[in-house]
Amino acid sequence: KTTRKTWDPYVVLKGRDVIKLLARSVSAEQAVKALQDDVQVDIIKISGLVRNKDRFVKRRQRLLGPNGSTLKALELLTGCYILVQGNTVAVMGSFQGLKQARKVIVDCMNNVHPIYNIKTLMIRRELAKDEQLKNENWDRFLPKFIYNIKTLMIRRELAKDDQLKNENWDRFLPKFKKKNVKSKKPQADAPKYKKEYTPFPPPQQPSKVDAQLESGEYFLSDKERKDRAKAARADENKRSKELRDKEKAAVLVPPKEKRAKRSAEPADTEGAANPATVIKKRMGAAAFSGAGAKKSSASDFLMKPI
Repeated sequence: KTTRKTWDPYVVLKGRDVIKLLARSVSAEQAVKALQDDVQVDIIKISGLVRNKDRFVKRRQRLLGPNGSTLKALELLTGCYILVQGNTVAVMGSFQGLKQARKVIVDCMNNVHPIYNIKTLMIRRELAKDEQLKNENWDRFLPKFIYNIKTLMIRRELAKDDQLKNENWDRFLPKFKKKNVKSKKPQADAPKYKKEYTPFPPPQQPSKVDAQLESGEYFLSDKERKDRAKAARADENKRSKELRDKEKAAVLVPPKEKRAKRSAEPADTEGAANPATVIKKRMGAAAFSGAGAKKSSASDFLMKPI
């Protein structure tokens, strides 16, 4: 609440910022400066930008630099007071300085070294001193950094070639996909038909009690309900067991054997019908010839095993 001595109601919000700074280990002498009109406060939360704890600590240390040199250079270029404490960064300064400091801090936590942004701020500071270039576009003076090492190596090799030196290199450079971007899932085709409009609400669905009354379960005792549920589970387990047994038995079914191919020679129906012809073929014609034939015994006329 304000009192009669309060001539600036906005000091309530300024007091809130002072309390935030004191809670983040900012010295009291520095936190009181937030009550000035030209000083604004921004609390940047950096804990949610990096998931890995070790990576978070390394990038936060990169923001500080060796002996705090990187943070000191950033303070001189932006004209802001910056304090890195825990999972937050407290910044005090003008609106423009807060905007520049936030960009450098967020880029640093997103794996962009602060030296790139610091060099750009130094060039902007020098260009702002020139009266002729003060109101012009500075894009042609600002450096265009390539953050990917692979792309930088390809550009160096292409620059050595005299034929490709003055051509467009976009077809040689790799095209990297952006990380941490949710890909759009293919949406299912919506039904083409439209439901007919009706002013009446849909019919009310039967409740659980109505279903129990209809099936007669409502009038059963607790023991009977448990027995019925137990029997239903037993039936379901039995069906699932039968299904599993069928799946196991399907693996054990022997494959169908291939039948042996028959010879292409025509079958001798006459010889098959006359056993003497078969014996003659197996024994040989010499056994049945009269001249020079040796005496045959009964065992010669028996069929030999195949």
